[in-house]
Amino acid sequence: MIDLKPACHRMITLLDRIADDQLTSPTPCAEYDVGDLIGHLDEVSLGFTAVARKEVGEPAVVGLGDGRRERLAGQLRVLGEAWDDPAAWTGRATVIGLELANELWGKIAFTEVVVHGWDLAKATGLPFELPGETLRACFDHVAAFVPSAPVEGLWGTAVEVPADAPLLDRIVAITGRTP
Repeated sequence: MIDLKPACHRMITLLDRIADDQLTSPTPCAEYDVGDLIGHLDEVSLGFTAVARKEVGEPAVVGLGDGRRERLAGQLRVLGEAWDDPAAWTGRATVIGLELANELWGKIAFTEVVVHGWDLAKATGLPFELPGETLRACFDHVAAFVPSAPVEGLWGTAVEVPADAPLLDRIVAITGRTP
């Protein structure tokens, strides 16, 4: 079981500092600008919360109007709390036609928050610092999972960084981002 709350709380702090004029800025996640990435995170946080609560059904459709940062902040609080329940990490769920163990879905949710948090921070020039145990848990997951991910093209081609690079740099490099 991984504690998603530190990464969720850091993302909430980051969202609060993103200015309206930054919403159209490009991010290291090539298919999304800042506003689109916030929308993506809103959708996936709802989906991963449903997995944790064993309420998987049709994906929620989220509008991207005013208040999306505030809505995502609230949803991230709920996401962190949902995965705080040990039962969330048990069983299996099918999402987007892919059946995986909930333990793996939880790690994927965690990685989404960490990596896309870094994307948003990089795009907006804001800091994104996480506790060492949070970074270690994410690194351990991406180092094992990303090279053999069950969805092709889910992440970019890994970028080489020195073995002694900061852990966050190593995490995002594995997912195809240049730190």
